Amino acid sequence: MSHDGRDDFQAFLWGQILLFGLLGASVALFVVHQNLQTQWDLPQLRLVLQTMVALAAGLIAVLAGIRFSVEGRRLDLLLSTGFFVAAVAAAGFSIAPLLGGRPIQPAEGWAGTVGRLLAWLLIAIAPFTRGRTKLGKRALRNVCALALIALVCFWALLHAHGDGLPALSVAGSTRMSLSLTVALAAQALLNLIAVIGFTLRFERYGEDLDRWLALGSTLMLFASMTYLFTPVRGSGFVSQGDFLRVIAYAVLMVGAWRAIRFAEFGRAVAEERARVAREIHDGLAQYLFAVATLATMLESGAPQEKTIADLQEAAAAAQQEARFAVLALSSASGNAPFDAALRRYVDFLTADGELEVELEIDPSVRLAPDEQIEVFRIVQEGLGNVRKHANASRAEVHIGQRIDGERFVTIRDDGEGFDGEATLAGQGLKNIRARAGSIEGGLTVTSKPGIGTALEVILRT
Repeated sequence: MSHDGRDDFQAFLWGQILLFGLLGASVALFVVHQNLQTQWDLPQLRLVLQTMVALAAGLIAVLAGIRFSVEGRRLDLLLSTGFFVAAVAAAGFSIAPLLGGRPIQPAEGWAGTVGRLLAWLLIAIAPFTRGRTKLGKRALRNVCALALIALVCFWALLHAHGDGLPALSVAGSTRMSLSLTVALAAQALLNLIAVIGFTLRFERYGEDLDRWLALGSTLMLFASMTYLFTPVRGSGFVSQGDFLRVIAYAVLMVGAWRAIRFAEFGRAVAEERARVAREIHDGLAQYLFAVATLATMLESGAPQEKTIADLQEAAAAAQQEARFAVLALSSASGNAPFDAALRRYVDFLTADGELEVELEIDPSVRLAPDEQIEVFRIVQEGLGNVRKHANASRAEVHIGQRIDGERFVTIRDDGEGFDGEATLAGQGLKNIRARAGSIEGGLTVTSKPGIGTALEVILRT
């Protein structure tokens, strides 16, 4: 770990020690002075808090699942599955019965308790896992489905033997059954393991997500201890443990959101690097190779007049290709407005007078950053095809929006046109189709010999 990373961990560790001290003192206060009020008979508020927990757990599951689809780490697979189970347990066994107008039955209460245990077992294991999997979204769907089936089967088994189950709570009583005490103690232990695991992981890797997961697990640990030492008197009561649990999920949600933002940013950077490398190889590198080859031919005694003319043409093409790359990158990074960069590109393209291009951009159309870079590349690729292959004198580019809100990009030319599937399979159109697909757009191409070609990309709604 770097010096800055070590300082971050030291600050985090001191913060954890302070939090442990404050929460531990609070729990000890209520345990020693049992005459203090620790819970209130507010069934509507309890329902609201349970709903907040279910929604927060579901959102964390989705965010962790998105990061798993981006990076494929087993850590995120377990986190997504664990929080999915927690959301299902809260929604299915704590919220749904109350919405149905009946109290929570022992089978539902125990299914919810076991669901929370399963959820935190997966979360506690997560920081100790290593590596990535190539199975992607399919693995996440399968694991979540298996966990859901196991939870439903367990509930059905408990429901079939509901008469023999101990009650989770008795109104007005401060006693708990031994089995419930063991379950709550087990959950507190799992929370503690999660705190230790994510703290060690943060010390080792310095990842921001681990810091938030350790903090959220700490809050969950003391929520579990509150339930353990100050038993809830009934299903309609609210205790300080419920508020701690809501705060814990809020902290966890903030960490997951920050993590997915960093993951998406990292993926965007990697994809853009790959695009730049590919285009330098396919465009600029080819022209520079031609320049080097022609220079070698001059040294070898090739006819100077023709070779120098070819050399000048290759150098000009290389210069133009470099300008196009700079324009595209400046547009994508926000250093130049999209429409200004596209107009400059068209000016460069038409400077030699071989092709006339009419560019129309509807000012009401809003393009996301990923759409800007891909639309720029699509127009670049499309007009490049027109110059190289269509034998056209004029082209039109229109970026607009229809009455129903559908956004589109059209490129039309008055060139030779074509007919046949063989032409449709050209590399240029394949590239355009791939770029449209990367921003969830659709491509249609209309062309007839002697009439010209029309290309339209419909952007995502």
